[in-house]
This record gives sequence, structure tokens and C-alpha cells, in this order.
Amino acid sequence: MVETPADVRRDIELTRERMSTTIDQLEQKLNVKQLVADHPWPALALAVGAGIALASSKSDVKVAAAAAEATKGAGSRLGGALDDIVANVMATATTALHQQIDQFVDELKTSLSKSAVKSSDNGHGVGPVDLDPQRVPSPTRDILRAD
Repeated sequence: MVETPADVRRDIELTRERMSTTIDQLEQKLNVKQLVADHPWPALALAVGAGIALASSKSDVKVAAAAAEATKGAGSRLGGALDDIVANVMATATTALHQQIDQFVDELKTSLSKSAVKSSDNGHGVGPVDLDPQRVPSPTRDILRAD
């Protein structure tokens, strides 16, 4: 029997639909979150059983021992390399910090020297100046200066 291209397309479309349906069903069956929501007590029992089985197998101790054996001797080489890296980072950070502090001190000196020149030019000194001669000084508000 000879199939036409339309028949082949129809068969392909039907196969796709069946496969999509099958995949959707498998995803629903394998959705752990939904399984736990649908059957909480068996899920809890399974989790407790798996925890007991893992704890009694002492697999964590075996893995730790294997890791310690595999990394034997690597600690001293790694420690030396890490010490060098930390020393370089600390030296760079210290140098950068010193430069920032020196720059800040220089800016502060410049600012203070400009402020001193400006205050000596206007003859008022440093601090607020009361320009109202009629105002009576208040001891709680005014600070008396000894010039």
C-alpha cells in the first residue's frame, strides 16, 4: 500500500501527540514535589529510612578518609603558595593605604593653609562673627574668646 505525503504527515503528527502525552505523564510521575504533596507520610518514611541507611553505612567516614589520603602532602605545598599570595596582597593593600593616607594628609594641609590665609586676610579669625553691635551677649549662646 502506497502512502501519500499527507498520510505520512498525519502519522507523524499522531506520533508527536502520543509522545507528548507520554512525556507529560512521565513528568507527572517523576515530579517529586507533587509526589510528596500527594503522599506525605510515605515520603517521610522513605526519607527517614534513607537517612538511617546512610548513617549506618558510615559512608561519610569513608569519604573523609579517602579525601584525607588523596590530599596528603598537598597541604604543605598549597599552604606555602597561599602564604605567598596573602603576603603579596597585604603588601599591595598596605602600599595603597599609605598612598591614600598621604594624599589625604596633603589635601588637609593644603586646605588648612588656604583657610588660615583667608581668615588672616579678613581680620576676623576663625569662628562666627556677630555684626550686630546692639545685640546683648547671652552666656548660654555666645562663647567668649580671649583675643
